[in-house]
Amino acid sequence: MKLRIAILGTRGIPNFYGGFEHISEYVSAGLVNRGHSVTVYNSHNHPYQEDTWNGVNIVHCYDPEYAIGTAGQFIYDYNCIKDARKKDFDVVLIMGYTSSSVWGKLYPKQSVIITNMDGMEWKRSKYSKPVQQFLKYAEKLAVKHSDYYISDAIAIKTYLGEKYGIDSRYIPYGADLLTEEERVDQPSQVVNPDYFLLMARMEPENNIETILEGFNNSNSKKDFKVLGDTSNRFGKFITNRFKNDERIQFQGAIFDNVKVRSLQNNSYLYFHGHSVGGTNPSLLEAMASEALIAAHNNPFNKAVLNSDAFYFNDSTEVRHIVETVQRDEAGTRMVKNNLEKIQYQFNWENIIDQYEEYIIDCFYHLNYAKAFAH
Repeated sequence: MKLRIAILGTRGIPNFYGGFEHISEYVSAGLVNRGHSVTVYNSHNHPYQEDTWNGVNIVHCYDPEYAIGTAGQFIYDYNCIKDARKKDFDVVLIMGYTSSSVWGKLYPKQSVIITNMDGMEWKRSKYSKPVQQFLKYAEKLAVKHSDYYISDAIAIKTYLGEKYGIDSRYIPYGADLLTEEERVDQPSQVVNPDYFLLMARMEPENNIETILEGFNNSNSKKDFKVLGDTSNRFGKFITNRFKNDERIQFQGAIFDNVKVRSLQNNSYLYFHGHSVGGTNPSLLEAMASEALIAAHNNPFNKAVLNSDAFYFNDSTEVRHIVETVQRDEAGTRMVKNNLEKIQYQFNWENIIDQYEEYIIDCFYHLNYAKAFAH
């Protein structure tokens, strides 16, 4: 069964931005390799300007976000949906709902609509109360106007079932195993491998302040490298708050995957503070990079890591981990167990297979139901 599939809701591929772009890149190319015709919608000012990428068709749509800010996302999604209505797609896969579900009534009627429901966006503390209320409304519209749903975490699948009575399909993100190039300790990147590491967007719900406060209060002699763009308001607050601790090194955002994974692989301990959202791609990559992990204690992280990580709730617990963690046999076992999860559960081929199977199932079920109704 070969289908015509469109992917909407991202800034485009190849990935220069975040999680949905990351998974769209892998899934679109993987579906093409399995014989499907796949189209991904890209922002008109995306760095990649060609019409195809690894066999995937690219449609560039006008995106005024650069000129008018967040409101531009809604216009961009409208432009993508308007174009998709003219095409004869069997299935439209929509990544997230924040700025697309308001146009739900305009979704292509001839296509099966599958929405990846993202990670309870309204819980993010960076959003004001009115924005959180809007996001709850957008979530409700996404449920109403979609035929089928994907959750990238078990906790989200459970939440959607309890709140809306829908049965979404759990399909997480994937990660690639470390290459030899990434494994090598490259002196230009890793001067001293005896360091702690954190990699995240500078947002309050990523518990960056909690982690750095715990480290700041510790007697550790190690450095603490922080990767992430600190130019936003919270980033500036964090850099200012810890500017007097010479051990804490803010290194900005690094998009060179080889560098990032080499840093993860060589770290003494990798801190993962994300507390909102589904299965986080950077956590899977840290696992695949064979990093020993300390994670914020929440259902999303525990569903992925199980007992193969150190967990913290507050800065006191972070300090305790920093001062007591040993790279011993137990730590080696945690790293090995997490690597096996990537090999057998979170590998990209497996994830793409699950996407393909679900997309085909949804197409058959809906078209069978329509035929039966007539």
